[in-house]
Parts: sequence; structure tokens; C-alpha cells
Amino acid sequence: MLASFTLALQFLTRLPLNFNIPISEQRVAQSVLFYPLVGLAIGAILILLNGLLPAHTLTLNAAIILTVWVLLTGGLHLDGLADCSDAWAGGLGDKQRSLAIMQDPAAGPVAVIILILLLLLKWTALQSLLQQQQILIPLLVAPCLGRLSILLLMLSTPYVRENGLGSTMQHYLPQKSAKLITFFSALLCLWLTNIYTLLAVFLLIIFIRYLAIQRLRGVTGDVYGASVEIIETSVLITLALSNG
Repeated sequence: MLASFTLALQFLTRLPLNFNIPISEQRVAQSVLFYPLVGLAIGAILILLNGLLPAHTLTLNAAIILTVWVLLTGGLHLDGLADCSDAWAGGLGDKQRSLAIMQDPAAGPVAVIILILLLLLKWTALQSLLQQQQILIPLLVAPCLGRLSILLLMLSTPYVRENGLGSTMQHYLPQKSAKLITFFSALLCLWLTNIYTLLAVFLLIIFIRYLAIQRLRGVTGDVYGASVEIIETSVLITLALSNG
């Protein structure tokens, strides 16, 4: 289990963990079970960072926290959001065209606009939470629920690329353990926040799933990444509004 957790950390973050872990399809799938825990670890690092920053530069602090947040993940999920944005704009409702656009490494103007808007929303929400002195719980919960969304989509939605990494993960994912972890992760986040935040998250995941099935007949790794970013942002906004 420790090897699977380390594998999840190495895949989802850019932390300098150079462990030589034997990789198998089953271990890669088991690592998904630890995605919400990786989210909590990211949140804990951001909380420690916040504690080191001066209390009188809230706008700058929000920018620094967001920058480190992006660097911790290497922009992995932002890349997924950018690919999905281009695919939905340029795919013209066609599955194969949309999938082909997702594989194109170039980012179009729609992707750039969506990324700017999302980062602006995150930065503004962080600034608001800092002003309210309510930053600790959101920093912990947002990354956790963002990565929990991958688990929920993996449990509920077919993966469309037969040879993709997500296909292997979904095939070998321990279903019972995944459902238990989903339940207890959601329960923890409910205890830390409120029912409105959790309800907003689940409604958004349902909507993301609906859009993915409508356009692609399932999900891809890019959809997982887009879901993480959208859920993280929605949690920050919801908590900023409910605390205000």
C-alpha cells in the first residue's frame, strides 16, 4: 500500500521522490485509491506555506499560494482543462475530432482564455478567504475533493481510449475499496465544510460526466484533469461565498 501511495504522489505531484518502485497494472490502479490522500498532502503543504507568509500582504500571499499550488502539480490538471477547452470549442460535436484535438500539444486561444479565467477565479477566491481568515480548511478540502472527482468519474464513466493509462487504471481498480474511500473522503470533507459545498461538487461532477458522455461517449485523462481544476475552483468559491 505504501508503494501505491508513493506512486500516486510521484504521478500527481512534482515532489522530488525518486523511489524505484516496481510498476504493475494492478499497482497503478491501486494508486488511484490514494488520490484523495494526495490531495490532502498538497493541501497540508499549502497550509504550511501560508503559515510562513506575512499577514499584511494578502493579495501577494494569494498569488504565491496559487503559484506553488500549480508548481506542485506541474500544471498536470491545467493541461487537461486546456485540452478539453480546445476540444469542446473545435470538435464541432464530433467524438473523433474532439479526441484528436485533445492529443494536439498546442494550446488554442480558447484554452488560454479558459486557463486565465480559472486562475483568476482561484486567485480571487484565495484572496477573499485570506481576508476572512478562513483559508486553512479550503486549502485542505479543495485539493482532496478535486482528486476525489477522478475516483468518482472512474467508478461511474467508461474510459474511451482503449490503450490509455486511464483504461488500465479503471480495469484493475478495486471497486469495493474505491467506493469505501469515496464515501469516507466525502464524509470527512462534509465534516470540515458544509453540505452546500459537497452538493455543489457532486452536481458539478454529474454535469462534467454528462458533457463527457454527450461529446466523447466517456472520459479521458484530460477530462479527469479538467474535473480536478473545476472542482478545486468551485470549492474555493463556494467556501469564500458561504464564509462571507
